[in-house]
Amino acid sequence: MSNVLTAAQTRFLRGQAHGIKAMLQVGGKGVTDALVAELDAALEHHELIKVKVGAADRESRDAMIAELVERTASALVQRIGHVAVLYRQSRDRRQIVLPRA
Repeated sequence: MSNVLTAAQTRFLRGQAHGIKAMLQVGGKGVTDALVAELDAALEHHELIKVKVGAADRESRDAMIAELVERTASALVQRIGHVAVLYRQSRDRRQIVLPRA
């Protein structure tokens, strides 16, 4: 599964993510191996999650989100303020069926 989403898939996932709460929070220590492992497990189980990034400025938040996306091979669906929505299709138990186009 490529981590590139079409516009229709992004729109669909944004709608799915609307009602969920942030599962993980990136704190003062930044992106650690333990955080990436926890995020990886959460993506495998839920496929679509919200992550709250607590960084002071926008550039730091963007860098942390980009690192999380890269290290988990996920797709960034949406970013609003301190919250990012990430998606990665589960290897074993696929729950979300994306629209084709």
